[in-house]
Amino acid sequence: MTILAEHGFLILSLACAFGFFMAWGIGANDVANAMGTSVGSKALTITQAILIAMVFEFLGAYLAGGEVTSTIRKGIIDTGPITDRPELLVFGMMASLLAAGSWLLIASLRGWPVSTTHSIVGAIVGFAAVGISADAVHWAKVGKIVASWVVSPVLAGAIAFALFKSVQVLILNHEDHFARAKRYIPFYMFAVGFLMAMVTMLKGLKHVFKDADISLSFAQSAGYASLVGLIVAAIGILFLRRIKDSPLETSEDGRPGDRYANVERVFAVLMVFTACSMAFAHGSNDVANAVGPLAAIVSVVNTGTIAAKSMMPSWILLLGGIGIVLGLATYGFRVMATIGRKITVLTPSRGFAAELGAAATVVSASATGLPISTTHTLVGAVLGVGFARGIAAINLRVVGNIFMSWLVTLPAGAGLSILFFFVLKGVFSD
Repeated sequence: MTILAEHGFLILSLACAFGFFMAWGIGANDVANAMGTSVGSKALTITQAILIAMVFEFLGAYLAGGEVTSTIRKGIIDTGPITDRPELLVFGMMASLLAAGSWLLIASLRGWPVSTTHSIVGAIVGFAAVGISADAVHWAKVGKIVASWVVSPVLAGAIAFALFKSVQVLILNHEDHFARAKRYIPFYMFAVGFLMAMVTMLKGLKHVFKDADISLSFAQSAGYASLVGLIVAAIGILFLRRIKDSPLETSEDGRPGDRYANVERVFAVLMVFTACSMAFAHGSNDVANAVGPLAAIVSVVNTGTIAAKSMMPSWILLLGGIGIVLGLATYGFRVMATIGRKITVLTPSRGFAAELGAAATVVSASATGLPISTTHTLVGAVLGVGFARGIAAINLRVVGNIFMSWLVTLPAGAGLSILFFFVLKGVFSD
């Protein structure tokens, strides 16, 4: 308590800086999960993708990011052994933020798409196991989180596989595929609008209007979300009317052009909506990796005790949202290229299936408070789309390299966290 009382302002200032650094790393690295498929399929330019992501990543982080933070902050470690020394938790969370942010910086500079969830959870487990006690780690809880990292890419892959197969059955495998695209794509647009609205109303509004008496049942939320879905579909129909079924262009050697080019232009319009959905879903889920530990630090410094629960101040979510936006605007393009272009060849129709499948998985996780890896989810969705075309459509060497970078992330986060924990402990100890 003496350390926190004497150095409270400095500790809070450093914690905010480390939390912002971690949020920057999330934006710089994980933005590929939200926008990489849009850029890789050439549905959006890098500039357009960054502008869209800046808006919806921030909205997702600020409106719907609070539900996951409680799972990241609680349940991974047992704070009982350090009840009389709350400063150890503060140093540990600060070390975790700095360690995870440092690893994300290294990975982003090299274009590696790594998991921010792996980074922060590995860092927290590292400092707790070595800095406190191995018994302080709730290994069963960690095991459930690890299991979610396996389940999420499989689930996202299955959803993306099914979505792309539905596109093939309903649209691509027919002679009048352009007319069928205009007929069925509004239904997909409705699903995107409904998905974004549901997570906002079920988990987001309480963070914005927490002082107002607003309470919506699931049925009411579904009703409003359906209305939003209809509006999105209507807007999409207006855009679709501007796309004409132009004749096929021939290449320079006289061969006919891509017979699906017009359909892919239609899906490019749809990907604007799926990109918004994925960015919102990513911001809502992954902001927890930065603001969860920061919320724990602020609570302990302000009260001097380790509370079972603490309020999530809006300014912490705001700080995390701004950090994510700046990260993706400055360095997001490096990892974006890896996800969008190197795993498999993406077209707008394939990118749509991957993005919507990943968004559905991430939003579901955010709504239930389960911290998953957005990286694993999006890669799983892209692989699902690739498998729909056959294993030959997947660059297995690139996938192998991505898997190796995932394996390195956990020990890297843990090792750096242990180092920073003892440095901070030594600097602030009497």
